[in-house]
Amino acid sequence: MNNPMWRDGWLLSICFGRVFAYANFMVYAACLPILREKWTMSATQAGTVASGYMLGYTASLVAFSWLAERFGPRRIFVLSAVASVVTAIAFGFFARDYTSGLMLYTLAALTQGGNYTPAIMLMAERYKPENRGSAVGWLIASTSIGYAFSLAVSGLLLAWGGYPLAFIGTGLLPSLGAVILSTALRRVPNTIYERKGELRPAAALWKDANARRLVAGYTWHCWELLGMWPWAPAFLAASLALSGTASVQAAEIASYLTATMHIVGAVASSTMGHLSDVLGRRTVLLALAAAGGLLSLTLGWLVQWPVPILMGLILIYGFVAIGDSPVLSTALTETVAPSYLGSALAIRSLLGFGAGAISPTVFGFVLDLAGRSENGAAAVWGPAFMVLAIGGFGATWYAWRFRPTTPTITE
Repeated sequence: MNNPMWRDGWLLSICFGRVFAYANFMVYAACLPILREKWTMSATQAGTVASGYMLGYTASLVAFSWLAERFGPRRIFVLSAVASVVTAIAFGFFARDYTSGLMLYTLAALTQGGNYTPAIMLMAERYKPENRGSAVGWLIASTSIGYAFSLAVSGLLLAWGGYPLAFIGTGLLPSLGAVILSTALRRVPNTIYERKGELRPAAALWKDANARRLVAGYTWHCWELLGMWPWAPAFLAASLALSGTASVQAAEIASYLTATMHIVGAVASSTMGHLSDVLGRRTVLLALAAAGGLLSLTLGWLVQWPVPILMGLILIYGFVAIGDSPVLSTALTETVAPSYLGSALAIRSLLGFGAGAISPTVFGFVLDLAGRSENGAAAVWGPAFMVLAIGGFGATWYAWRFRPTTPTITE
């Protein structure tokens, strides 16, 4: 497996299938500026829909990670892809107000976790440590491309037929992803590892300092990243509206601009995973987390800056905020044994995506609170983004404390 990643047909098939599997992931964020008016939602309510999705996705990641460890990652990967088709279609056709949107978006999230952690387990099985960072980077890059694809399609359909058409269109596309993934995984061995020891997964993670630091760093990374994603289109739409752009047009343009951010995120995942193979995991983690924290601290205060300059900053923000994701995942596969990896990913997902489920609501709460002042848009968005800086600097602290060694959580 020493060929360049772009020549690996199997990896490209998995990545391509995942792009379609995540086609409905960002449709709510793309439509949020319109939905707040159509569904008469406060910023806090809008945040609860995003948080509901993240809570459902968290539960899904935990469940599918646990199932993959016991029944094999290939089998669970396919199961998740097929189940996601059903729930994506249900959301697309039946989410038409705050209550139905909250329930069906959360239901959609409950089926999608098997597209992520079992895939990481398959990467750990298939690729050696010297190029595993690159492989995991490509995997996570496909997630970012899927988000960008979701935003781009959502923006286009939003302009043509409003949010119902965007919901339906993005709800149908995961079926194509399920077909591609099922075909690519058909001949992949479904490996189940037996544990030789009696140590429980949580105790194994707690026992190893590096594993604890990686899980804690991932938790803070998710607080920042998953808090930023659902609010980035609304932030850009607000900036465009301040420049005189009409609300629907601002939402459409913001979706395209945010899609560009996710394309840059895909470049970040693929390149930073490879860079960590060369420079080491800790160096890359530390640089990216610190840069993300600084941008979270300052970005919201710049909402009234010219949109081209603001967009340049957001592209850098999107790059550094997700660039450490494949590095954190790869480092964890090198710290724990395969028989514990599913459980380790489950615990990490519970903490990380649990934090990521809370942060959009906290962001929205601060936005509502700051919106009562009369000090201008910067005084509204600035404090909200500072909430995310807590995650960036938390991830920096644990990256600093991480000390790569030989794996200590073994069979």
